[in-house]
Amino acid sequence: MREYMQFYINGQWVDPESPRSLDVVDPATEAVAGNISLGCDADVDKAVAAAAEAFKIWSVTSKEERLAILNRIVEEFEKRVPELGEAITEEMGAPTWLAVGTQAGIGVNHFKTAISVLEKFEFEEDRGTSRVAREPIGVCGFITPWNWPIHQICAKVAPALAVGCTVVLKPSEIAPFSAQIFAEILDAAGVPAGVFNMVNGLGPEVGQAIAAHPKVDMVSITGSTRAGIAVAEAAAKTVKRVHQELGGKSPNIILEDADLEAAVNGGIAGIMMNSGQSCRAPTRMLVPNKLMDQICELAAEAVENWAPGDPKEDSRMGPVISESQWNKIQGLIESGISQGAGVVTGGSGKPEGLEQGYYVKPTVFRDVKNDMEIAREEIFGPVLSIIGYDTEEEAVEIANDTEYGLGGYVHSKDIAHARQVASKIRAGYISLNNAGLDLNAPFGGYKQSGNGREFSDQAFGEFLEYKSLLGFTPAA
Repeated sequence: MREYMQFYINGQWVDPESPRSLDVVDPATEAVAGNISLGCDADVDKAVAAAAEAFKIWSVTSKEERLAILNRIVEEFEKRVPELGEAITEEMGAPTWLAVGTQAGIGVNHFKTAISVLEKFEFEEDRGTSRVAREPIGVCGFITPWNWPIHQICAKVAPALAVGCTVVLKPSEIAPFSAQIFAEILDAAGVPAGVFNMVNGLGPEVGQAIAAHPKVDMVSITGSTRAGIAVAEAAAKTVKRVHQELGGKSPNIILEDADLEAAVNGGIAGIMMNSGQSCRAPTRMLVPNKLMDQICELAAEAVENWAPGDPKEDSRMGPVISESQWNKIQGLIESGISQGAGVVTGGSGKPEGLEQGYYVKPTVFRDVKNDMEIAREEIFGPVLSIIGYDTEEEAVEIANDTEYGLGGYVHSKDIAHARQVASKIRAGYISLNNAGLDLNAPFGGYKQSGNGREFSDQAFGEFLEYKSLLGFTPAA
């Protein structure tokens, strides 16, 4: 049983202002795995005050000083990757292979990427007689999700620290264990007091307090579109910068000239990995109508490799995060059936032999229409909708017929063909022929998938202000 009852503020572990706690449930067992304290406005005030004071010094440190700290974070992080993996498995159900190799692994790689970018990054440039300086924006409030807990924390914290900002983090209250270890890593690495602060709590309380705080200069949230709107509304009164990485309903266009087996296998993996709980998962597979039967057969075969099971036993796929999420997914599966989509495999209810835990049958629907609920809603579970098309123009139209625009996928043996179709998709992060995640390419979405970008040097810009110094170099 984990007991994390203190917050990390100003370089110390401190008691909360209000003695409230929350049980954290292991989704694989439905048993309580630990407890955390819940913060309030007063805790946020303390953390923001510490960050604001620390910003006075951290913001003017040299690039070399910040690189030294970032390198020490990497050293401490790598020592604790196995422990982080165990925590992620326990808090949100990711199988060991995924929790250690991917979830924790991406986290440390965000810091390595930030180091690589910072080494070459120029904070000043001259334009005529003016100098344009890029300066850290100030105190940054981060609200992070449960589905990729360490990955999303590091995607924000690494570039913010690299450019000289200070941080107040509210991790997910559903999956807070890895965030606790992360705070311990930064403390062990010698991050100066107040530069990084963490307060646990509920989104409508601590998250809203961070977003609305007058001394928080920017706020970044990864979460649902509903939560992103709430944060933007809270932030509007203080006219702070808002960065949002929100929902998705990503199209996966399989063209007639694609390697069908590779395309389908990749699409199924993208859905089933992390139990479908990924914002850029390729949840709508768009296929030529004349290949519908063949592709459904390939999909059914591919799903057999993703049988759910105990994540501590290194199954391919674990449970979903919570009972409420399980119920939502079941409702959407039932909606797909009632609206006339065909079930290729899976369906409602729990998998046989997995009555304990929030397990979902890996489910594939065929002959889905794009106006069905399963094609419109972000299910956030291991559920794929296969949608037929007759022409490429129709495929692109269906792909773009969504309020989201986070990810996209295109498959063709002709890379020029894939590029041409990808250029028509209104989304920010598009994979060609199963290309994997690239931390050197900016990540973010169009439309209601949010605004701003993470990863790469583009992430640095989210945490910088531009200052123009006119006449800095007088004309000869």
